[in-house]
Amino acid sequence: MDNGASSYRRFLDGDKNALIDIIEDYRRGLVLFINSITGDFCLAEEIAEETFLKLYVDRPKFSGKSSFRSWLYSIGRNTAVDHIRKASKLDEVPVDDFYEVADREDIEQDYIKNEDKKQLLRALEKLNDDYRQVLYLIYFENFSNTETAKIMGRSERQIRNLLYRSKESLRNILEKEGFRYEGI
Repeated sequence: MDNGASSYRRFLDGDKNALIDIIEDYRRGLVLFINSITGDFCLAEEIAEETFLKLYVDRPKFSGKSSFRSWLYSIGRNTAVDHIRKASKLDEVPVDDFYEVADREDIEQDYIKNEDKKQLLRALEKLNDDYRQVLYLIYFENFSNTETAKIMGRSERQIRNLLYRSKESLRNILEKEGFRYEGI
């Protein structure tokens, strides 16, 4: 996998297979990231598809100021936020109600293999959206604080503070559930 930027340039130059390469390389992580926003895995897949459709139809300009992946995740995050905004205007079911979704795909099951990870995931779902997103981006997707700040539309200082508060909140939830941890 290249950094995605060269595949996107190839796509913009007319190579339709380059978009397929981008989708194959980034779909899984993007869906899981969007799931951290929506709490609904099926909806996250739809929004990820919509994100890739935006690349295909709108062909937004990639300036190279950030990594391709953080740029793509920013588009995905904005698409998810737009979707949530539109849904709230239509008086649809609130996003918080999506946490009870039992229809999970194999991607997520592969990602969560043992009981400790399942308990950790349940604890993460109890966190507010910003806490969950910052933890997911930094610890699951290995984005830097700078990249996370760009994706979430925050300053690096805000991300550091948010990361500290989210880890404290997660630690408190896990301690209440009797989870044994080392160095969270």
